[in-house]
Amino acid sequence: MVYIEHTKGERYMEKIIEVNHLSKSYGDVWAVKDVSFNVEQGMLFAFLGPNGAGKSTTINSICTFLKPDKGKVLVNGYKLGEQDGKIRDSIGVVFQESVLDRLLTVEENLSLRGSFYNLRGKELKEAVANAAAATEIGNLLKRPYGKLSGGQRRRADIARALLHTPKILFLDEPTTGLDPQTRKNVWDTIKKLQREQGMTVFLTTHYMEEAEEADYCVVVDNGMVAAKGTPFELKEQYAKDKLSLKGKNMEQLKTMLEEKNIVYTKKADLLEIELKNTMDAMAILKEAEPVLDGFTVVKGSMDDVFLGITGKEIRE
Repeated sequence: MVYIEHTKGERYMEKIIEVNHLSKSYGDVWAVKDVSFNVEQGMLFAFLGPNGAGKSTTINSICTFLKPDKGKVLVNGYKLGEQDGKIRDSIGVVFQESVLDRLLTVEENLSLRGSFYNLRGKELKEAVANAAAATEIGNLLKRPYGKLSGGQRRRADIARALLHTPKILFLDEPTTGLDPQTRKNVWDTIKKLQREQGMTVFLTTHYMEEAEEADYCVVVDNGMVAAKGTPFELKEQYAKDKLSLKGKNMEQLKTMLEEKNIVYTKKADLLEIELKNTMDAMAILKEAEPVLDGFTVVKGSMDDVFLGITGKEIRE
């Protein structure tokens, strides 16, 4: 068994998903063009891109829902196009739109879905119980799915994807439309699965603070890989830290910065300076201290990264 050391210090088994030179066209339009990346076992992997970037086409190809025109894909060691049944047995998918019946109870929904995996009798009951326990929805099993709150429905959706104990969980915008507390509850469930079951989580999201938690990110744009790396690596390359200064006398502060050839931007009652790295703030603060009333240093964010890579806001 081969392990590698990850930037954050965790250890992952190598390559549970391998995508090499994947391409898919619709007529004359190439939705995905020569995309390559790997996903290591047990990691939280974020797959990011603006609308129309090729995310859905790539994921649908990996999950066997679409047949690519070119390229080689291995999922859990199984080859796409030759061992698709084995791939489907290895993955669970939580779609952005639920596929569960609103009129059936959660238990009825899970039992019905479990039967699609040829689970029967005691084995089916155990699978439903285990999935419910993993997502902490045991108290919801007898309730109609349509009567649940948004967060409860999302956890039931995840339970449905876990019935056959997959090695990889695909999550397509899992918290879109949920309030912050409910989003946190859903993410607590996802992290628990990753931690306790060693599950690989393949995530797409429009919330960059969720991507911030990922172990590795790939950003696609116009059907191609635009950037890849850990959140730290991407922020180092594409995002700038900012120093905001408030002066006792703003004119004196401006004069001091101009004399030192320090470029600034006026934002409301503050002067904002882009930093090449966080430690550059120290020298500026030392020079400005006599006329300084307050300051803040803001680290570059994954929103800044996304804008820097694609030139677009993630939520456009």
